[in-house]
Amino acid sequence: MIEIVCATRAAAGDFPSATLLGRSLARLAYDRRLVPRVACANARGLPEVYNERIDAESPDDVLVFVHDDVWFDDFTIGDRLLAGLSTWDVIGVAGNRRRLPGQPAWIFATDRYDVDRGHLSGAIAHGEPATGPVSWYGPAPAACELLDGVLLAARRSRLREAGVRFDPRYAFHYYDLDFCRTARERGLTLGTWPICLTHASAGAYDSPPWREARRVYRAKWD
Repeated sequence: MIEIVCATRAAAGDFPSATLLGRSLARLAYDRRLVPRVACANARGLPEVYNERIDAESPDDVLVFVHDDVWFDDFTIGDRLLAGLSTWDVIGVAGNRRRLPGQPAWIFATDRYDVDRGHLSGAIAHGEPATGPVSWYGPAPAACELLDGVLLAARRSRLREAGVRFDPRYAFHYYDLDFCRTARERGLTLGTWPICLTHASAGAYDSPPWREARRVYRAKWD
């Protein structure tokens, strides 16, 4: 089984129809390997929700951490996740093949938000499902140092063996960069895998909460 782990502000009764992920999972109900583990009416940070599933005693080994405003365009996603995790310990749909000092996000090379062109991998569509334009970052699969947190997948057993968790200090920003750096520090491999999805949001770079998370992140790593 493959646990789809998500945190949402939507109530349990509203999640299947009020969120992109809920509607997407309803479409994929034919694949009984996909098991939703959704924290509804959630007010906790993403790391707390995600760590809860890492620490859970469950026979389901594959964990997929994903945002609630994601639509899985790829209806073979179960097979693609398993294929990706046969190659890398942690996979995502977009990432950076290198990591630079002071890097503010996986996609940027500098604090001036210069896109790190030539070193990125993967693709994500943004906007409305089926019509949103595709942001193509670079060839995938590819070994990476950083992955976009819109979707991160790993085997529970590998994370627990390596002692890798999400840091609760990063409620909604920088949790993905910190997780990737921790995973690499503990010897896990990271990589992108071709999985078609649409993300309704383009992110919240340079907001006050994002800048505060960046301060905490840099104090820890730099």
